[in-house]
Amino acid sequence: MLINILNFKPEYSEHFYNLNVEWLKTFFYVEPYDKEVLSNPLKYIIDKGGYIFFAEVDDEIIGTVALMPTQNASVFELTKMAVSPKNRGLKIGQKLMQHCIDFSKNNKLNSLILYSNRKLANAIYIYRKFGFTEVAVEENCPYKRCDIKMKLIL
Repeated sequence: MLINILNFKPEYSEHFYNLNVEWLKTFFYVEPYDKEVLSNPLKYIIDKGGYIFFAEVDDEIIGTVALMPTQNASVFELTKMAVSPKNRGLKIGQKLMQHCIDFSKNNKLNSLILYSNRKLANAIYIYRKFGFTEVAVEENCPYKRCDIKMKLIL
């Protein structure tokens, strides 16, 4: 299976929203913060200096992930990763993760952070496999479902 990683285009916004909402509804629920960001990726991610990538197979968008800037210009948040249900288990998420790490290194970022939930044992395993380590979750974490924060030094 040939997986192409594509950069954000406004016409992909619907895929970004639909993939993430499906994933959230499957594993958790859609928080107001999620809905706001997912409905406005240009405003909340791209226009703030972030990036959104898409996995495409046979002209079909099957996965997505975002890198959002933080208050520290050399640290980005890896977020909004989702893969379509029929394509889970095919390492699409790992391909997206590797692309984000390579992109971040090429752009001289110091580290990536992510927020997750221990319920997602497979995801946590993959994060650790890529070198992420657990760090303390700040009190004002933007996600109610978050119970783990991880960091990758690049």
